[in-house]
Amino acid sequence: MRIIQPMGKGDETRTAVLDHALREASRVGLEGLSIGNLARDLGMSKSGLFAHFQSKEALQIQVLERAAARFFETVLAPALAVPRGEPRLRALFESWMGWSQACELPGGCVFVAAAAELDDQAGPVRDTLVRIQRDWFEALARAASLAASEGHVRRDLDAEQFAHDLYAVILGYYHAHRLLRDPRAADRARRAFEALLAQARP
Repeated sequence: MRIIQPMGKGDETRTAVLDHALREASRVGLEGLSIGNLARDLGMSKSGLFAHFQSKEALQIQVLERAAARFFETVLAPALAVPRGEPRLRALFESWMGWSQACELPGGCVFVAAAAELDDQAGPVRDTLVRIQRDWFEALARAASLAASEGHVRRDLDAEQFAHDLYAVILGYYHAHRLLRDPRAADRARRAFEALLAQARP
């Protein structure tokens, strides 16, 4: 049995800082994060905050890692409690659509924003984002493969293509919902998801 150690004061402080930084990153982007501004917002000294992260790049990487942990808690973990196959795909889709609201991210999905910032910026921050996104693609493809093994979709389904197409539906939803303020964005996304599932069924 794994024993969970209680968090120390330093860990609690770091988590509080990262949660605040995550909300800020969703609003101003990773490049917009500032150790000085975070220290001011949280009533900490700049030197005290710097001791936790050492550099802006380290802060950005840890914000992405914190976002990945929150994403797992909010989207993936609840879906894994749902029976595998089509029910799990539906749970993933619905939780994914609502995850930025569930985590109180004022600027929306930090991964979508970071992808626009970092797509042509080489370095450790981009590498972290790419790894997180590849892990998520693999989780989606695995869920699609399990749906095939359950007989809910075709057994010869290209699971990676399904994951790609599902990701495109979500990106379209974010664009319509956040940029265009389309009141029908969620309905359109659900219709696209149902069409994707219908196409995949035996």
